[in-house]
Amino acid sequence: MVTDPWTKSLLCVKAAIEKKAFDLVLLEMKGITSFTDIFLICSGKSDRQVQAIAQAVEEALGREGIRLIGQEGKVEGKWVLMDYGDVVVHIFLEPIRGFYDLEGLWIDAPRIDPEKGERLGESSPRTKERSG
Repeated sequence: MVTDPWTKSLLCVKAAIEKKAFDLVLLEMKGITSFTDIFLICSGKSDRQVQAIAQAVEEALGREGIRLIGQEGKVEGKWVLMDYGDVVVHIFLEPIRGFYDLEGLWIDAPRIDPEKGERLGESSPRTKERSG
């Protein structure tokens, strides 16, 4: 079972991309909030796509033995919040995302490259913050 939040978040990214999620952003929340380590924020173009992305994330993590702690908004498909403890996934319908602007709200949170799993602007993997 995957317990590392970095690996867990990258599983979420992969599942979301497979359902054509776009504008994926990973925010490192550790040290900024007390309730999670990583936010994944992404968008879908329709409520059905938002629901499909959420289902794909849940299934992908479920295959790894990771259970969802809580979920809100899946039925409506406008903003789905999925709580995995150290990883929280926000899946937005495109216009709703701009209204709530979570990236702006958490502007101080470092961005993580979803493909490499390292902070944007760094040339090497996150070894400094993992060792602390």
